[in-house]
Amino acid sequence: MQAHLTPDICVIGAGSGGLSVAAAAAAFGVDVVLVERSKMGGDCLNYGCVPSKAMIAAGKRAQAMRSASAFGIAPVEPTIDFQAVHAHVRSVIDAIAPNDSVERFESLGVKVIKAEGRFIDDRTLEAGGHRISARRFVIATGSSPVIPPIPGIDGVQVLTNETIFEIEQRPDHLVIIGGGPIGLELAQAHRRLGSRVTVVEAATFLSRDDPDLAAIALDTLREERVALLDRHSVLRVERTNEGLRLFAKAESGDERVVEGSHLLVAAGRAPNVSALDLDAANIRHDKKGIAVDAGLRSSNRRVYAIGDVAGGPQFTHVANYHAGIAIRALLFRLPARVDYASLPRVTFLDPELVQVGLTEAEARKAYGDIRTLPWPVHDNDRAQAERETKGLIKIVADRRGRVVGVSILAKGASEMGNFWSLALAKKMRLRDLTAFISPYPTTGEIGKRAAMSYFADMTRKPVVRRIIRFLQAFG
Repeated sequence: MQAHLTPDICVIGAGSGGLSVAAAAAAFGVDVVLVERSKMGGDCLNYGCVPSKAMIAAGKRAQAMRSASAFGIAPVEPTIDFQAVHAHVRSVIDAIAPNDSVERFESLGVKVIKAEGRFIDDRTLEAGGHRISARRFVIATGSSPVIPPIPGIDGVQVLTNETIFEIEQRPDHLVIIGGGPIGLELAQAHRRLGSRVTVVEAATFLSRDDPDLAAIALDTLREERVALLDRHSVLRVERTNEGLRLFAKAESGDERVVEGSHLLVAAGRAPNVSALDLDAANIRHDKKGIAVDAGLRSSNRRVYAIGDVAGGPQFTHVANYHAGIAIRALLFRLPARVDYASLPRVTFLDPELVQVGLTEAEARKAYGDIRTLPWPVHDNDRAQAERETKGLIKIVADRRGRVVGVSILAKGASEMGNFWSLALAKKMRLRDLTAFISPYPTTGEIGKRAAMSYFADMTRKPVVRRIIRFLQAFG
């Protein structure tokens, strides 16, 4: 006999967004059931953000040893113990896992059901021998990597972000299909850890980012001997005794053959909806995910969708942002709406590439009359001291001086992104950005210098100079 539960809120999916909703609701004393079919913490903790950044950090240490000569320190080629790197990645996951564990959430008052859930009607979910009839449901099931239908791919071992971190032996030659943030981040990390790396991309690398900044980032990868094949379509893949052979064709018609030991596919992600039986609950959905309104409510008014499954930008911080909107609606009946105007996105290369709001091209299309204010990292004193002079910042403002976008390529750019996301969220103008005191020396000063350059023309205006001379006459 199935147990019948009637919580106030049922959350489906224990990734970052789902856990945020469950924890917040429980903190207000709300009855919450959390359903998760796999690992607590979801993709970000187990397969994505956390393990990738741990591996990137290991790669940075190795690269620092190779590039120490500028500081008067003899450079050395590091000895890479890839099993120890793997242990480091696992230890980072293990250190964070208790925060997302079943035990912690049960201690908060959340009932956790470790099973797959599916709707049996528009107000009932079935999971692990339970029938759950909640006042409101929140679907936060995330997304999974897509394996494209490439001829021969079924005959080779395919790695994705869900399996790449299980490898304990260093790949001799890692071939990556897909040149988005995941593909390029893992390309640089593995190259720094001693693997040969080739990345094949059907379109243009970093096409969503400012082309000036993207060019510097890609040149850095090439300098580190990451082979980048852009505008190459993969024709087929073959298994070999050493691993695999990939056949690719450039737009020019030239064909390339790449021999590799391991194949990583980072060619996009699809929402996890197939097991939910959404049709039974009258929830509209397509291949992009669940259709939601600006308040993240689905066609079934009892059901909200957040994070990757809601069809929007696929970032952990977006899932957490969605969670806050859902909580305001679920608990306080506040009319919160999604607004991505200040959304930051980061490609965690070295140096890091950050976009907050609109790129220069997007702003020009949206506003027509804009002002672009660049400032190079090499003009920054802290960057010179640390020999980290690659990159620049671009601030984009509308004709009234309101900041509508910021592009940054620099060491620590992801941390700078916090400030600029706030600036856009608060609709700050360039004059606001010249008024704060920036600690010296910090790389973040490039933002203030760029903003101040907006007013540089005033120093050369005759009318301004006449006003100054007139005021000098009064002593």
